[in-house]
Amino acid sequence: MGVSAHEPADARHRDDPRGADDPLQPAQGRRAAGRRLSARLRGAGLALVAALTAVAHSAHADMVRLATYNVELTRRGPGLLLRDILSDDDPQIDAIAAIIARVAPDILLLTNFDYDLEGVALGAFADRLARAGIRYPHRFAARPNTGMATGRDMDGDGRRATPDDAQGYGAFAGQGGMALLSRLPVAQDSVRDFSGFLWADLPGARLPRVDGQPFPNAEVFAIQRLSTTGHWAVPVALPGGGRLTVLAFHASPPVFGGPHGRNRARNHDEVRFWTLLLDGALPMAPPDPPFVLMGDSNLDPLDGDGDHAAMRALLDHPALQDPRPRSDGGAAAASGPLNEGHAGDPALDTALWRQEAGPGNLRVDHVLPSAGLEVVDAGVFWPVPGTPAHALLGEGGVGASRHRLVWVDVRLPDG
Repeated sequence: MGVSAHEPADARHRDDPRGADDPLQPAQGRRAAGRRLSARLRGAGLALVAALTAVAHSAHADMVRLATYNVELTRRGPGLLLRDILSDDDPQIDAIAAIIARVAPDILLLTNFDYDLEGVALGAFADRLARAGIRYPHRFAARPNTGMATGRDMDGDGRRATPDDAQGYGAFAGQGGMALLSRLPVAQDSVRDFSGFLWADLPGARLPRVDGQPFPNAEVFAIQRLSTTGHWAVPVALPGGGRLTVLAFHASPPVFGGPHGRNRARNHDEVRFWTLLLDGALPMAPPDPPFVLMGDSNLDPLDGDGDHAAMRALLDHPALQDPRPRSDGGAAAASGPLNEGHAGDPALDTALWRQEAGPGNLRVDHVLPSAGLEVVDAGVFWPVPGTPAHALLGEGGVGASRHRLVWVDVRLPDG
């Protein structure tokens, strides 16, 4: 295929604020490099994971494990992810499946997962997870804004039909979308998809401007959607009755976007969308509790690029609670010049960005339950180097993804 398993098609399409850090390598070489790891992740190891998963779920039937994971399963073109999943010979996919099976979330939001209209790739990936020991009979994915053609010059560079001219950056329709996997039924007919909401309609929208006028022009913002990927409200049926609504999103990175700071402004407003929704300040009604806000904000509350105040405001919102999931691996990975001067607790970090001139490790992936839910436990799957579990992260600790799976256990409400 000519692309590394952990390298999406274009550095700017990544959620990484600074772009790619590893060179592309041919698929044949990639598979050869990861073959030993893939073999270890199959067989006896996965059988043990499956057994432990079954025991854990039977012992904690009154709790739900919620998780988000930016899997970086995006490829150069449509159909290529499905090809890699079906090949059963992709070390990145093997590593991701092993991590998910080990953590065993009940409800899992995948970000940066290529979308196709019939959900074939998602179905194949769910089958792959089932072989790893974790079954998700219920799934949801809506068409993302990534790669959605507009026919206009959306970024003002004088060209049309480039990835930057889509509703959300993407080389093809559906590149780097989102998907929800659940052990519990999804109320498909009650899903609210806010992905078509126009950026200009957000109260106080930070539209890029030149000489006081929207850039590139007002016609662009008559169709420009706020969501880079999507904003969803997906109800999930609970065993004892009632529903838990999953609020899902994946925001633009706050870098690139030209000299007018387009992506920085959009990232700020994508995060702020949730604050306004919870405040009842949008045309759409706020969600009824219980709910959980999950996804990749591409915005650390303290470090890296972007307007950190927007993320802090969301984390501090009275309708939400921040369990502050943490890991020993994040703390251990904090050494080095890229992380010098960071104000945040490195144990809370969820992404490993090691490339030169990058932002260092950041906390950008979040699971935020509604205020009334009882949080039992929380964590980030980031094992310390030298431990057996660290091998699951793949080659160089980033073979699965440079993001870490973030999970929170909540106790189910009565009735």
